[in-house]
Amino acid sequence: MKVLLFGGAGYIGTHVAMAFLDRGDTVGIFDNLSTGLRSNVPENAEFYEGDILDRERVAEVLSKGWDAAVHLAAFKAAGESMVKPEKYSENNITGSLIIMTECEKHGCMNFILSSSAATYGEPQYLPIDEKHPNKPENYYGYTKYCIEENLKWYSKLKGLRFAALRYFNAAGYDTEGRMLGLERNPANLIPVIMECAAGIRKEVQIFGTDYDTPDGTCIRDYVHVSDLADAHVAAADYLIKNNEDLIVNLGSETGLSVREIVETARHVTGMPIPSVDSPRRPGDPAKLVASSALAHEKLGWSAKRSDAETLISSTWRVYQANINK
Repeated sequence: MKVLLFGGAGYIGTHVAMAFLDRGDTVGIFDNLSTGLRSNVPENAEFYEGDILDRERVAEVLSKGWDAAVHLAAFKAAGESMVKPEKYSENNITGSLIIMTECEKHGCMNFILSSSAATYGEPQYLPIDEKHPNKPENYYGYTKYCIEENLKWYSKLKGLRFAALRYFNAAGYDTEGRMLGLERNPANLIPVIMECAAGIRKEVQIFGTDYDTPDGTCIRDYVHVSDLADAHVAAADYLIKNNEDLIVNLGSETGLSVREIVETARHVTGMPIPSVDSPRRPGDPAKLVASSALAHEKLGWSAKRSDAETLISSTWRVYQANINK
């Protein structure tokens, strides 16, 4: 299979590239390197520098002939999206429409979207499955839902087949240690904890300790990035084999609390990792856990590396490599 990854030099994209390469596929990576790292692009992948808003460049690369496209080039900071919606509408929505249109023009009719559980918004029930209402609470989540809706129309009108993979909390690094470039400007819990373990930050803030959970802190569904990568490969195979669209959740189905993550990190790193209890943040639900039953059924996929210890140890290895440079 010949696969083109838009945003393939980023944190998730690099792992997706390795998953396709590991089974012998031809991989192209299209990235403007605004957040991705050239050093993380595997040597046996073809690299094309470019921006998804540059229609001519997108068309030029797609004209080389590809069996499938994977779109991982969206901006993803939920908080920023509420302050700069114009930035997110231009890149995430307009950029996606350019990719979709040029894919169809150039005969690349299998499209895998890196989507998000942010399309759901506040959970109305748990675990969240694909029948859950889509009521995004931030503009980032809205852009992902908007892309999905446009893909439905392109499928209906143009025959562009798509798989939208709704991630929960991506975490961890390649367990074989092949990716050593740190994600730029991380804001998620595990990288923040790692920065504390590495002495870059003074402490971890735990936002909210009085939730209705066993230890009072928020529970989230963390899924290892290499598990996510495997799902992209399975989704590409599914589209080519079945010629039908698919929207699925990708989660571990097992929630981990903030305190559980912190305690596991202390155990794995051997570092004290100071923490401070802080007030709740507005809009943080007590618990978010996925149902990935549809991914099991349609893709034969399950999260195999998403236990707390693997998530932390694979991340700590990369931080240590960067500290010791």
